Amino acid sequence: MKDLIDREDLLERFVAYCRLDTQACEESTTRPSSDGQIVLIEKLAEELAGLGLEKPFVDPRGYVYASIPETLPTGHVRKGKAPPVGFIAHVDTAPGVPGQGVSPVVHRGYKGGDIVLPGDPTQVVTTKDNPELEACVDHDLVTTDGKTLLGADDKAGVAEIMALTRVLVKHPEILHGPIRIAFTTDEEIGKGAEHFDLRRFGADFAYTLDGSRVGEIEDETFCADTAVVTIRGRNVHPGYAKGKMVNAIKGLASFLSRFPTDALSPETTEGREGYLHPHKVSVAEEEIATVHVLVRDFGEDGLREKEQLLEKWARETEGEMPGVKVEIDIKQSYRNMKQELDRHPQVMKLAEEAVRAAGLEPIKRPIRGGTDGAVLTAKGLPTPNIFTGGHAYHSKREWASLDIMCKTVETCLHLVRLWAEKGEKKRGS
Repeated sequence: MKDLIDREDLLERFVAYCRLDTQACEESTTRPSSDGQIVLIEKLAEELAGLGLEKPFVDPRGYVYASIPETLPTGHVRKGKAPPVGFIAHVDTAPGVPGQGVSPVVHRGYKGGDIVLPGDPTQVVTTKDNPELEACVDHDLVTTDGKTLLGADDKAGVAEIMALTRVLVKHPEILHGPIRIAFTTDEEIGKGAEHFDLRRFGADFAYTLDGSRVGEIEDETFCADTAVVTIRGRNVHPGYAKGKMVNAIKGLASFLSRFPTDALSPETTEGREGYLHPHKVSVAEEEIATVHVLVRDFGEDGLREKEQLLEKWARETEGEMPGVKVEIDIKQSYRNMKQELDRHPQVMKLAEEAVRAAGLEPIKRPIRGGTDGAVLTAKGLPTPNIFTGGHAYHSKREWASLDIMCKTVETCLHLVRLWAEKGEKKRGS
């Protein structure tokens, strides 16, 4: 099936998508949170229609839904019995790193070694930080010029789904059941699946294309909450403040000083270790200070333990600074999807078979993050994650391998074949 993939068309689409500024905006109250996402969403709907898909639908919140009819012929033993399977990617890119004016650079036939990015020579994609480069010698790689992020997270997945669609439309001899396509918005700010219409999508099972390393298929994510910690003080004229002022900024400093520097943080944890990550601070004079803390663990018990630790630090801060009040509001983000996915073992079993059919060895490991799939799985649509070939996400040193992107498309082609041959519909569907 790999010979059916037009790698130059895939590259052209990927580069074109990366050039569009689709950064999500955490402060926005609209959905999608930025106009650039709408531009790409509308472009994808037009391209899907141009490929021959009937009536791709864009809903008011920016989701795109489309379908590819089954090709199993009349009289085939599985005609009408193969479950509808979906493929999903998100169009937004991460805030926090410049995303406007992306200038992708294609490195043909990578020869190994560090890659100095031409727009900013201080930005270097090193083999030390990217050991995956060792397996990418002679690949065609895509980076930025070093001034912005690339957006491979998740425009690599978007381009791969478009390439998959192109192959299936052009080659109806590939027998498959009903295929559902969807593109989401605002995944990077935790809103990607918030309003996803499962009924309109119409799949029994799905896969997000939002992973990284070649061969990875992921069925486990963090459990995630956000703790909004508010420190309240009392502001008076500083010239007459003795015995009266309670400085919320100093209260915030006291609270943050309790976070350990050698543990419980993203920079000191790996594997299955969770963390507490203060990532956004706002201050309204000396009266109110707020910090958003990301709480992450692979189990809900570990999540509760970390939230109890925050409560302990809050009370200690109040004891240290009389007059300061510390309030904690826990907001749930998503939960580990593994428990629910384990109830549908065929979803991962066929993914592993598809990876092997593409000539790769499946790699299973937990995601130290989340995907739309975590929320969709909780809503009743089992949705593990598949590799895309992108690396160093959310940075100016982000890069992707076109050769691995082709392997992703090949894996998905085997997936649709396997679901047509072996898939079982969900009960009640």
